Amino acid sequence: MFDEGKIVIVGASNVGTAVLNKIVDFGLASEVVLIDINEKKCMGESLDTSHATACVGSYNMYIHEGTYEDCKDASMIIITAGPSIKPGETPDRLILTKTNCKIMDSVMSQIVQYTKDAIILVVTNPLDVATYYVSDNFDYPREKIIGTGTLLETFRLRRILADYYHLDPKLVHGYVLGEHGNSGFVAWSTVDIASLGLDNMDEFLNHNYKLNKSMIEQKIMQVVYDVINLKGCTNTGIAMVVCRFIKAIKYNEYTILPMSSILTGEYGIHDVALSLPCMLNNTGIIKRFTPKLTDEEIEKMIASAKSVKSAMEAIEKKIEAVA
Repeated sequence: MFDEGKIVIVGASNVGTAVLNKIVDFGLASEVVLIDINEKKCMGESLDTSHATACVGSYNMYIHEGTYEDCKDASMIIITAGPSIKPGETPDRLILTKTNCKIMDSVMSQIVQYTKDAIILVVTNPLDVATYYVSDNFDYPREKIIGTGTLLETFRLRRILADYYHLDPKLVHGYVLGEHGNSGFVAWSTVDIASLGLDNMDEFLNHNYKLNKSMIEQKIMQVVYDVINLKGCTNTGIAMVVCRFIKAIKYNEYTILPMSSILTGEYGIHDVALSLPCMLNNTGIIKRFTPKLTDEEIEKMIASAKSVKSAMEAIEKKIEAVA
């Protein structure tokens, strides 16, 4: 049995602490445990955040540093451990493959000692490689392993289109699919605005020029590196993504979001984790959807699979655990 209000976060760096703070802001847990190899940092972040819960209007929440034994009764485990791309580095998440798969091996080897019931949210990059590695190398229910995938790119698509048309981003629907990275793509065949049709918006809003889809795509893929170079990391957007998943699970929403999981024949693709729309409830992934994409979009999905698989080939199936 697990405690439905208990969440464990593995990794107390920029992303892990941003996730912690958003969980507290939204009151998404009764207990949050922070685990990190840097115990002092972990303790400091836990103390600092716990003091904020005394503010009027805040949720009373037990926040503390912990160990992997805390996973035994957790409802969700969020894995953010591992380095990220830094300012000035090659703008490709896949270069992190070898280091972070070793970290995934170490983290999962300890988690499975205590639970196979918690839903695991994988945030560590390269996201799709990490999701595949965790799903394929450990005896853990695959439906309970969720990569945050292209939901962040999808949020960026909605924000950028909303800014372009000067409207509420919640009116923008559609997906970025494939890799959480450079080969991800906008599935324009899924994009709609307020049920009015994307192709009609220029006319409806009296635009003098047609939407430049290539420009939007380039902006979505470039903006992550702009943020990294400007502030040193990306953490706020992905923290909101994690909280969206937590809400969907916690409240048994049966919602549909793009997320990374291992494909089993969709578009002829096998043995790689990529993002497709999936239905999610409090047991994990219950259905994966295969949108009716255009031929060009299917080619992009296949290219995305090849990109991720090429990174996977750089690591052995089993990696010696980090000491």
